[in-house]
Amino acid sequence: MLKKERHALIIKEINLHNKVLSSDLALQLNVSEDTIRRDLNEMDEAGEIVKVHGGALSKSYHYPFQHNDIYAGDSKKTIAEKAIDLITDGMVVLTGGGTTMIEMVRMLPKTLTATIFTISPLVALQLADHPLITVILIGGHFSKNSQVCIGTQVVSYLNEIRFDVCFLGTNGISIGEGVTDSDLDIVQVKKAMINASNKLVIMCIAEKLNSVQRMRVCNLHQINYLITDVSPDESLLQAYRRENIQLY
Repeated sequence: MLKKERHALIIKEINLHNKVLSSDLALQLNVSEDTIRRDLNEMDEAGEIVKVHGGALSKSYHYPFQHNDIYAGDSKKTIAEKAIDLITDGMVVLTGGGTTMIEMVRMLPKTLTATIFTISPLVALQLADHPLITVILIGGHFSKNSQVCIGTQVVSYLNEIRFDVCFLGTNGISIGEGVTDSDLDIVQVKKAMINASNKLVIMCIAEKLNSVQRMRVCNLHQINYLITDVSPDESLLQAYRRENIQLY
């Protein structure tokens, strides 16, 4: 494989999953980790990605980002528009982080009265000027890679509250493995978020469907709603419908 082709595939994986590990890329592309590290260094210097220890992040995910840098921006807006229909007055809502989540809270109507807890400082900031929403940031160790708060302090806090609904993005979702991620600390926080919530909403661009990461967040039967950027009638979603997930 030519270096140009390899770089194109790396960009696609990074944009799709927000973060990738050098070891995973080496296996996927059948090259050495040294080759991948050189690739990532070159791409970081060219401003195409953000290189971090052990891998790389998408520029569209890493703060500060420009809205025109956001991968699949139109698709994420479509998901956000669908998601806000699930939030009603008086709800106590819990959210993760990510660009789709930021888009969702940005679209919330100014007449909505709700309490929103979030592990994402960027989500909290987006809600700073909303007149009727109470915003509570769940603090802990701030992950520079994932742009959210993680750690035992966050998990302990989540164990003390019951939420009406939890909105989460995902790095992978498949029929066989459920919702998956590549970061152990994020997985532990997401598990606590799910356990603390009456309903679970997974927000996912269609490109991520049927993809798998290293670590399981939850099984499909734990999901109440799956929101994607395609019609619920699409054949791509039929297997998820058979799992009794409500599709949006």
